[in-house]
Amino acid sequence: MSGSVTSPAAAAACPAWRDPVRWQTAADVVAVLIALSLPWSTSLVGIFGVVLLIVITPTVDLSAFWGLLKRPICVAPIMLFGVALVGTLWSDAPWNARLYAVGPTAKLLVLPVLLYHFQRSARGNWVFVAFLVSCTLLMMMSWLILLHPGLSLKPPGHAERGIFVKDYINQSQEFTLCAVALAYPIIGLLREKRILPAVLLIAIALSFFANMAFVVVSRTALVTVPIMLAAFGLLHLRGRSVIVILCAFAALAAISWYASPQLRWTAEKFTREYELYKQQNAPTSIGLRLEFWKKSLGFFLEAPLIGHGTGSTRGLFERVATGGATKASGEVIGNPHNQTLNVAVQWGLVGVTILYAMWALHLLLFRGGGLANWVGILAVVQNVSTSLFNSHIFDFHEGWMYVLAVGVAGGIALKRDKDRTGA
Repeated sequence: MSGSVTSPAAAAACPAWRDPVRWQTAADVVAVLIALSLPWSTSLVGIFGVVLLIVITPTVDLSAFWGLLKRPICVAPIMLFGVALVGTLWSDAPWNARLYAVGPTAKLLVLPVLLYHFQRSARGNWVFVAFLVSCTLLMMMSWLILLHPGLSLKPPGHAERGIFVKDYINQSQEFTLCAVALAYPIIGLLREKRILPAVLLIAIALSFFANMAFVVVSRTALVTVPIMLAAFGLLHLRGRSVIVILCAFAALAAISWYASPQLRWTAEKFTREYELYKQQNAPTSIGLRLEFWKKSLGFFLEAPLIGHGTGSTRGLFERVATGGATKASGEVIGNPHNQTLNVAVQWGLVGVTILYAMWALHLLLFRGGGLANWVGILAVVQNVSTSLFNSHIFDFHEGWMYVLAVGVAGGIALKRDKDRTGA
């Protein structure tokens, strides 16, 4: 099968179902559909992910694809899946738990496929636009749900402020990525004196920030937004512009802080929850994370090289649980809410080395200018920083955000490198 170079005459001679150009276009459309559905549905993302693999298959040049698979940017995610699969052999968890724990790493296998496809496609930016449009619609729906909570699709008793589908953590990750990613095209448009489109994008970005300030925001987003903005300033702004942007952001943050009781309440929960945990062993969000991290570090030190095996985490927490289900020390969980510790407990230093190598290799992929490189850097920086408090490579929603952004942006970066070198 070869879809790398197809002349118009050859394409015309092919039956429609064998035409690689049409299959490539279909793959572009399916990738756009994944981006459109990601903020709204997990089922659709899973379905379109399978469809994507099917429609890309007829376009694959096996020698070129094999050459890409041997590159470190593809080897690292494949190895992380591989160590999860092999790790089932030394785990003492039930086999259903071992295989279930392999599942969250399987999405990483889509990354090389996206890299391969979008280094040949000219429609990678369609995926970015689709995700932005979808998140903008979700943001508008969030404001509407704030005014009319009955419109939410959340089941009775599980409604969240301003949430139409999924939860406030997923929504905050989407809005943060879109709002900060828009900084690059906004600066470019302003430098080109294209004021109207710049004002439109500024309005959308500010709407995302306003929603997080006045409707709902995750505490992870509060921590990671400054990190992502700092990355933008260091990479894309000059000295005077950095000062102006910092002052504007500080002013916006101060206004939001004093104008939004919701934002202050979210931030102040850090202190309240920590005190309840220390004084009463209460299972608060902050307290549980500290408890998970402390115990996970102990599990890692018991088997530092290759860990306890795939799916072993819950059994380890059951072993050391004390105080009952109403206490933080009695909580049993299969996810320690830290990506490094999640990997370390199951696969030790071997797994952690692969994880960090993957992040580093993907970050280095996005050297240079351009929107795709900026989106790729931002996706990696966001994933690394949010993974301090969650296991976002393994979580469905945030993991797919990483795979889609890095896969599409990385493919565009590879295409530009190839065009520049003529290789």
